[in-house]
Amino acid sequence: MKENSFFKEQLISYGFDPTDDQLSSFERYYEMLIEWNEKINLTAITDYNEVFVKHFLDSVSIIKAYDMSGVTSVIDVGTGAGFPGIPIKIMFPDINVTLLDSLNKRLNFLNEVISELSLENVYTVHGRAEDVAKEKDHREKYDLCVSRAVANLSTLSELCIPFVKLGGSFVSYKSDKATEEITKADKAIKILGGSFKKRIDFDLDGNNRTFIIIDKISSTTKKYPRKAGTPAKEPLQ
Repeated sequence: MKENSFFKEQLISYGFDPTDDQLSSFERYYEMLIEWNEKINLTAITDYNEVFVKHFLDSVSIIKAYDMSGVTSVIDVGTGAGFPGIPIKIMFPDINVTLLDSLNKRLNFLNEVISELSLENVYTVHGRAEDVAKEKDHREKYDLCVSRAVANLSTLSELCIPFVKLGGSFVSYKSDKATEEITKADKAIKILGGSFKKRIDFDLDGNNRTFIIIDKISSTTKKYPRKAGTPAKEPLQ
């Protein structure tokens, strides 16, 4: 198929060497996404080409911005339909991946995907990030926290940085309009024990995308994150 060859070529251009099993996993993932999307709202993007580019390829584009070779554990905050966590797991099978979401019905879908694709060491967690980040099993336990969730960077930093262990990083997937967000989030990032490292801008098949990379340089004080809903209503600025 033309679409498949395009996706495979893009993965190769990113430095991947995709196996037939990995490519088949993405095909099945797409099929399940469309099937379940008729029952629950998972994505507004359903076109085959667009899903493969705007969801799958975008998710694994982290390889352009971050050295994944030393990463053993990732948490995807606000994973939704599994982006970027599931595509990352497919292409980096040795990484332990935790998928966090506040809606059980989305996690039901993800559990089916995990089972269908025979993915190992992938865990789904139901809850609000503000609450789960307080739990000892998750607080400062991950090499990398990723999020494609739609929220300002100040809010996302409070939700995500507490999950990251010292020496790890939080990577936020953004559109190209991130400059103002980075400036506004500077105080929040420092308060939470982070340090803005860099932004990486790239073209995704004609779409401007940005990665914001924040390193964890000191422990997050126990008062953060604040109670559920507060980081979104009153961002640290």
